[in-house]
Amino acid sequence: MTTLLKAQYDSRGPVPQDVIRAVPFEAPVLAQGEALVAVLAAPINPSDVLTLTGQYGILPPLPAIGGSEGVGRVVALGPDTAGPAVGQTVLLPPGLGTWASHVVAPAARLLPLPGEADPAQLSMLTVNPPTASLLLSDFAELQPGDWVIQNSANSGVGGYLVQLARLRGLRTVNIVRRESAVEGVRALGGDVVLVDGEHLAERVKDATQGAPIKLGIDAVAGAATRRLAACLAEGATLVNYGALSGEPCAVSTRELVFRDITLKGFWLARWFRQAPLGQQLTLLTELAGQIAAGHLHAPIQATYDVSRIQEAVAAAAAGERQGKILIVPTHG
Repeated sequence: MTTLLKAQYDSRGPVPQDVIRAVPFEAPVLAQGEALVAVLAAPINPSDVLTLTGQYGILPPLPAIGGSEGVGRVVALGPDTAGPAVGQTVLLPPGLGTWASHVVAPAARLLPLPGEADPAQLSMLTVNPPTASLLLSDFAELQPGDWVIQNSANSGVGGYLVQLARLRGLRTVNIVRRESAVEGVRALGGDVVLVDGEHLAERVKDATQGAPIKLGIDAVAGAATRRLAACLAEGATLVNYGALSGEPCAVSTRELVFRDITLKGFWLARWFRQAPLGQQLTLLTELAGQIAAGHLHAPIQATYDVSRIQEAVAAAAAGERQGKILIVPTHG
């Protein structure tokens, strides 16, 4: 077997790439119920970067291995272990520490995936697609033809949300923070794409011919929350799942009191803790099928071996990216 590598961090700090490094490790002896999985691809998400800087809502004990999702291929099973067969492509359990050439995982928690699908696309299955799907399904009763508005539409979640909305017959108003992001969102199928800023509600009303918008989805917070709220129909729901601005959500009294706008929050980690396992597997299996069929995809900017983890994290933490950064280990 080639040299095994894992991306480990022993501390946290303001510059995420400075706290993590690739370290070799010995091939593990598997216990009953365990599987050794060769990692095929694992993305770097914003939450992973915030975990390295100590700003995320859940922080694992140190030392820790980076990476919260990914896919791999089973290469060995522990003694008397039932599970996906050797050679099967599998989804790794959330939060396992996936930036590594190989991981040990409970065999019972490995979800078999379509072997013909692109592992790079499948590697992004656990976080962004279910977030987008649940945001569309769990906060408003939407019917085909209804409108949804979101900001940060060029993000990973935003791109999946555009595609899933289109599959469900929904129409989307997509707000981005720079002009250079407009065409990418349109290419994914966004019905309306606008740059955030002054008079947003008026511009949205013009673009949708005044159609009522029942659901708003906010990843920016700060004043952007208030601008989204002003675009919504009376009695609509606004869901926040991020704070790219670094500021708390700002919503006017007019929206909350006089227009009955409801502001809620969503955190995927809580959903994974609370949802029954069967419900989780049903959603992930459905989304995996859509990825395998080519109905869902995300742009990829660059891939890096585990040995280049510091470069990869720096690239993921930089702004103005046009796609995801993935760890794609080299296997001899």
